[in-house]
Amino acid sequence: MLDIITFDAQGGGNILYKALAHPLASEALRRLEATLAGEDAVAVYDPGNVLRTLVALYPGLTPNAGVYTHDSEQIGQADGIGGEKRALTDLASGEARLVLALSFEHEKMLARLSRVTHPDQRILSLEPAKLPDTMLSNPRQYLDKHNFATNFAFFRDDERFSTRLVTANYWCNYDATDVRYWMRLYDAAGEILAEWEEEVPDAPAGIVIDSAVIRERFDLPAFCGQLFIHVLGARGHDVVKYALDTYGKAGELSLSVTHDANAWPSPRFATLPAPRPAEKLILWIQNSHSTPIPAGAITINRMGEEQAFPLSVEIGAFSTYALDVGQLVRGIAWPAQLELRAGNHIVRPRYEITEGALTRIAHLNVERRDLLPEPALRNLPASMGRGFVLPFPILDPQRFTSIVQPSPMSEKITSLPLRLDIFDDEGTLVTQRFLGNLPRNHDTAIALHELTDRAGHADLVYDFRDGGEGDGWMHALMRYENLENGHAAETSFGGHIFNTLMTWRSEPQSYAGPPPGLTTRLFLKLGQEGHESFSFLIHPASVEGTAPSDTLLHLYSKDGVELERRRVSINPSGSFMVWPHEIFGSAKLDEAGTGGYVLIRDLSCRLFGYHGQRNASGGFSLDHMFGF
Repeated sequence: MLDIITFDAQGGGNILYKALAHPLASEALRRLEATLAGEDAVAVYDPGNVLRTLVALYPGLTPNAGVYTHDSEQIGQADGIGGEKRALTDLASGEARLVLALSFEHEKMLARLSRVTHPDQRILSLEPAKLPDTMLSNPRQYLDKHNFATNFAFFRDDERFSTRLVTANYWCNYDATDVRYWMRLYDAAGEILAEWEEEVPDAPAGIVIDSAVIRERFDLPAFCGQLFIHVLGARGHDVVKYALDTYGKAGELSLSVTHDANAWPSPRFATLPAPRPAEKLILWIQNSHSTPIPAGAITINRMGEEQAFPLSVEIGAFSTYALDVGQLVRGIAWPAQLELRAGNHIVRPRYEITEGALTRIAHLNVERRDLLPEPALRNLPASMGRGFVLPFPILDPQRFTSIVQPSPMSEKITSLPLRLDIFDDEGTLVTQRFLGNLPRNHDTAIALHELTDRAGHADLVYDFRDGGEGDGWMHALMRYENLENGHAAETSFGGHIFNTLMTWRSEPQSYAGPPPGLTTRLFLKLGQEGHESFSFLIHPASVEGTAPSDTLLHLYSKDGVELERRRVSINPSGSFMVWPHEIFGSAKLDEAGTGGYVLIRDLSCRLFGYHGQRNASGGFSLDHMFGF
């Protein structure tokens, strides 16, 4: 396990981690490691408890002459490297000849340490690892979260596939100006292929980063690696959101979409299906750090079981490794689920399933380690109605299969007491099915197309009639397959409390602002390469008796100019398929251009959506949408 502090639900992301792990910072800190390598007596002054994360990422910065603190209550406590913390006032009498102050403010450290050091002791700091002011949204406060609006994207361009990152300048909604995207592209070996900036208009313009365009621009060979993204000039929040299309070339029929990578490494990930006998399942392991991943540090386990299948190869800095899961984990087949124990080395990874000539890509989800079973979920107030709801599509049963697999998504949960509520597109309850109290290692997969003959959606909800426990982090994997041609897509997501005026802790959540979350702002890209994009919109309702939605569909051009708008209404627990080419017409979509998009806006309720594209051969992609 890489001993770093990255993210927690209460405090949000650890910006210090991002500051230390940034690729530019890592280069400076590797140089600092080389500087300290020849020193016999290095002490560390750790004013902000940085040491734990720093030495996990950069072992060469481990001090050998003591860890010093100005906090009198910490003196004598464990320093995390086998010794005890010492008083800062004892620094001059110690054996250190070089003092590394774990702060990015060098002049402040010089002023402070000059009182407790002698002239023979050199003082260094982390200042050489600071990003230049031109990359900072707030130069006055270096560890401001807006200075580190960063993320990774799986990025590939070869003889079969290209990838395309699509988003919009939603930062301008927070009055950000002069927004730029700083990019660094790594190949599979972790070598830098290209580095550049993308200029963005000061408007809600579309942003498109296409691997084929980048490959041609920089005259690159075929590659399969990762793209590091740093949004310069970010305001409002630090989450870099995007949709990532994988599209075929030279007659390739496969089509996939996944959303942003979730920029925080995690110890575990779930919603990884075991492969079927005819499938090849590749898990893309992408190292998010400049520190190699040791052999055996990453394992695959069957969900709910402790037998580990270790990956016995080292993965270099920022490298990408294609793990053939079926070759590593033998004797476990779908509908069993797998768990990736990633040891904090990677952000949310992608997996790729190939069956015959067709390939599809989906993402794993972060498995929480900070949640415990919550008894209060059994007795939520009546104002919460059904409480947590996980909504997902049921495609036309005459043409598609629709399968759902509930997934444990916190380390401590051992049972899943669940029920399916199935609705048609008008919001009428068609049927219910109690799933029982599923164990953590269950292999249940429910064929929704066998429970209804109508398109609509299903809600997964807690049902404690036979006991069990919930944690408020209810997830599921959804798989869809076209009965005519075998094209398939899958996605996974978690539940929330939807559209209640009363709140329970952090629910109902919104895309922006505090709860109750009763508004919608969803991004739907337009189809490209002749593809038609769509959004399967759902109006989830934890309580009965609420009003239909009042939903506006805004068509924006690639330059951020609103071209048209349309109004639709969705009943509570109902659904609606948005086809932009039908609603706005092909001529208007041509006017919007590559990078144009639809903004789905509602001030009366929070909608939930799934988006994708379809091609002329009947191939389709599908993943849940993002909002901002």
